[in-house]
Amino acid sequence: MPNEEPLPEEGKLIGKITHYFGNIGVAVIELSDTLKVGDNIRIVGGETDFTQIIESMEVEHKKVEEAKKGDSIGVKVG
Repeated sequence: MPNEEPLPEEGKLIGKITHYFGNIGVAVIELSDTLKVGDNIRIVGGETDFTQIIESMEVEHKKVEEAKKGDSIGVKVG
């Protein structure tokens, strides 16, 4: 895997995945901090460990540019 940047060992916890819809590749994340479109996140759990940039997210089925602590967001992952 040439030219891949190593994943950071630590980072700021921004939330917890509470549900994953495998058929559409969407994770529901309950936020414990602010998250914005364009932010780079790392998803870790079980055999999963990858980073991705937030391209879009939804709160209550409405697209938002930023979500805050306490919001549950839907994010396409993978």
